[in-house]
Amino acid sequence: MTTTYEYKVRDSLGNTLDGTIDAETAEEASNQLRRDGFEVLDIEEGQDTPLVARRISKKDIIFLTSQLSIMVDTGITLSSALSGILEQEENPTLRRVLKQLCESVESGEAFSTALAQHPKHFDQTFVSLVRASEATGTLGEMLERIAGYLRKDVETRGRVRAAMAYPLVMLVMAIGVTTFLLTYILPKFIPIFESRGTKLPAPTKIMMGVSHVLMGYWYLWLAGIILGVVGFIMAKRTDWGRQAWDWVKISLPLIGPTYRKVVISRCLRTLATMISSGVSIIDSLRLTSEVAGNYYYEQLWLQVLERVTGGRRINEALIGNALFPNVLVQMISSGEESGKLDYVLERVSNYYDQEVEVALKTTTSLIEPIMIAVMGVLVGGIGLALMLPVFSLSRPS
Repeated sequence: MTTTYEYKVRDSLGNTLDGTIDAETAEEASNQLRRDGFEVLDIEEGQDTPLVARRISKKDIIFLTSQLSIMVDTGITLSSALSGILEQEENPTLRRVLKQLCESVESGEAFSTALAQHPKHFDQTFVSLVRASEATGTLGEMLERIAGYLRKDVETRGRVRAAMAYPLVMLVMAIGVTTFLLTYILPKFIPIFESRGTKLPAPTKIMMGVSHVLMGYWYLWLAGIILGVVGFIMAKRTDWGRQAWDWVKISLPLIGPTYRKVVISRCLRTLATMISSGVSIIDSLRLTSEVAGNYYYEQLWLQVLERVTGGRRINEALIGNALFPNVLVQMISSGEESGKLDYVLERVSNYYDQEVEVALKTTTSLIEPIMIAVMGVLVGGIGLALMLPVFSLSRPS
């Protein structure tokens, strides 16, 4: 795979020239320039600046972490492992990150410090786990554990998205079909009814009124939708907006209980991974609050952190909290008493992953008939409003 390199050279007349050259490695590019009679002053990989930079996905990070784990475990030095992955990577954005990581490690920086310079791709949990492994000399094992942790998180999120896709498609179809009937089909019947002087029943008048509003003031509807979407996005960026939206997500019927299980599973898995990796309980609780992804669960773990700092156990800090099931508090209590808290938390998080899968299937099976019924009522109601005047026209006067 060739790469574009930016160079600065001096020709035989002493003139300094700049340009780019394609080669597989920087060394090959330098040799090619020297064969052409130039003295190489500087050469580095070109910085691609596409209009839309290719993003680094969670799957890219998982694959990178797994590769590093295998290479480090087989005795390859970290800098050599990063260089080897860099040469094979095709994503230009990830290549830049890998290059910076490699340069930082080769200059003597700790790997965790280098990772912390890229918080967008390597969060505090990732960095803290790597830092803990550096102290114990278990980087390869830790990277594999991190990859497993990230893999489970991605799988859970994927199951949630897949389960919610069907109801969303049904909702969009219901809105689309209703809009089509009211703005295209119904207006074609209005001239027929008016020409026959048919007395329209109340349902038909209501549908005609809705159709008139949709067609006559479409620009207001469009502006309202745009303002609503923009307003929702802007509100979510504020503290009160985020709190309100997070409250809605955990309080909605059907969806709320499932969402709570997703959040609890993520928090417990993070806490288990941190504790089993040798991270202090204080740092583990702080990082668990950061990965919660919900304001109210974030505040819950911060309260637990405050109480644990004051000398109380985790289970004592969780007792009586409505966001946390009592049965989980009892399990955490048994884990603390037996000294196997990380093991218990890992088992509970795996159990909750299975509960999430079952809950998603149950929620989907309940939402499906509801959406079908809603579509039936909407389409059937519009169809009935159209047919009632037709029935009156077909009756002999």
